[in-house]
Parts: sequence; C-alpha cells; structure tokens
Amino acid sequence: MCLLIAGSAVGYVWQKSQIYQLGKEIRQRETQLTQLHADNERMENQLAVLRSPVMLDQRVRQLNLGLIPAQPSQVVRLQENFSPTDKNVSRQFAARPMENSAQ
Repeated sequence: MCLLIAGSAVGYVWQKSQIYQLGKEIRQRETQLTQLHADNERMENQLAVLRSPVMLDQRVRQLNLGLIPAQPSQVVRLQENFSPTDKNVSRQFAARPMENSAQ
C-alpha cells in the first residue's frame, strides 16, 4: 500500500512539474508571437514608407539615377476584356482568351 501511495505522489509531482514547464513554454511562445507581430507591423510600415513616391523620388536623386516621370505619350494603358457572363475567362489584368482544354 505504501508503494502505491509513494508512486502516486511521485506521479503527481512529475505531472505538476510538466504542467508548470508547459505553462512556461506557452508564455514564452506567446511573448515571442507578440514580438513577431510587432516586428511584422513595424516592417510593413517601413515598407510602406520605402514604397512611397516621395521616398522613391528622394532615393532616385540621392543615387543620381537620372530618372524622370514618364511622359503621357510613354504610358500604355491596357483595357481588360472581361465579361461577367463569360465563365471561361478568368479575371486578369491583361485578359487573354483561355484555351479550352478537354480534360
């Protein structure tokens, strides 16, 4: 009977230790996840700033690339030929007729 009680006590202590350890790991992972979310948001904001026309123009001048805005005659606009009733054509920026595949 003593052996059974001692084994149960050891099992109980081991189980509590495992619960504590797993709780500690969960807290660490949650902290890491929060940090990664914050880093992700910071990098998204940084990317938005770097992609801004003002920043791009400043960088072009800084690197002496000699780039200028495109003239209206240099801009080619493509129209999308898409009909909502045509189910064989997927929506694309420059729509091309899809080949009918017999599968």
